[in-house]
Amino acid sequence: MNVNGRSEQFPAQPNELLVERLREGLGLTGTKVGCDTGQCGTCVVRLDGKSVKSCLILTASAAGSEVTTIEGVTTPGGELTGLQEALRQEHGTQCGFCTPGMVMALGELVDSTAGGEAPTEPEIREWLTGNLCRCTGYHSVVRGVQRACAAAGGEEPAEAVTAAAGQEV
Repeated sequence: MNVNGRSEQFPAQPNELLVERLREGLGLTGTKVGCDTGQCGTCVVRLDGKSVKSCLILTASAAGSEVTTIEGVTTPGGELTGLQEALRQEHGTQCGFCTPGMVMALGELVDSTAGGEAPTEPEIREWLTGNLCRCTGYHSVVRGVQRACAAAGGEEPAEAVTAAAGQEV
């Protein structure tokens, strides 16, 4: 498989989960293990461009695939991505345990709307249903996604967030 742009070859055990391979086999510990049942979202990675819960994917089933973890999400200069920066500005990270999974899942949403219509608050909250956070209450995460989508669409982020701030979150 290709992980964060690097070809990786290894024997996989029949019952080995992708999250185990990423964390223990490849040392990519940004992908977290929270519940081991696919409910919390801390283990979300991108598999061939789609966000998936790596605690539910067998490593062998990802053979030949492109896997992107939080370690592989960066700008060419190593700065935060637009979504990461927007979450930082809106205080949508708190303790940070769930943040990598949220960035991987919500990054797909932001990417899919770039240059198009920004997602509505209910659409953003729908994308968040698979990611549990005990710290933020999701309000600041929603504002961060709105800011990131506005910036990706060429809109002035501060105006977009100010307009959104008047809405009930």
